[in-house]
Amino acid sequence: MTIEQYLPHHPFLAGLDEDALALLARCATLVHFAPGEYLFREGEPADAFYVLRTGRVALETRLGTGSQVLDTADADDPGDGVVGWSWLVPPYRWTFDARAVSETSAVSFDGVCLRARCEEDPVLGYALMRRVVGVMSTRLHSARVRLLDLYGGRP
Repeated sequence: MTIEQYLPHHPFLAGLDEDALALLARCATLVHFAPGEYLFREGEPADAFYVLRTGRVALETRLGTGSQVLDTADADDPGDGVVGWSWLVPPYRWTFDARAVSETSAVSFDGVCLRARCEEDPVLGYALMRRVVGVMSTRLHSARVRLLDLYGGRP
């Protein structure tokens, strides 16, 4: 299945019109990650976001000499298969690590390309912003619950 064929069926992009999906497709490539491979690392330039086609990704934060999983994104969960929002927020640096837990394939969207398209088409920009903020909200809630479980307390 091509990117153009796949995008209209992903829940994150549901409701976008054909023109918007065509613009997004022009900023996209297919990528693959082996188990244990990093999609991105905290502090590095944030230049993409990912819509998972298959697999699972752990979102981690570094703690001392190790790391702690804050949340996971799973391609099999229709509302959860998106990773990365730092491409949209200056200074465009990753705030977490993202590591493939299993064999993972994704559509990678070029952040610079998308920011340019959003500037040219504010309606598209607003539609993407709403979707990304929804992902951010869900991830922050999950991280909070996980940290409360780890350190005690109640949600």
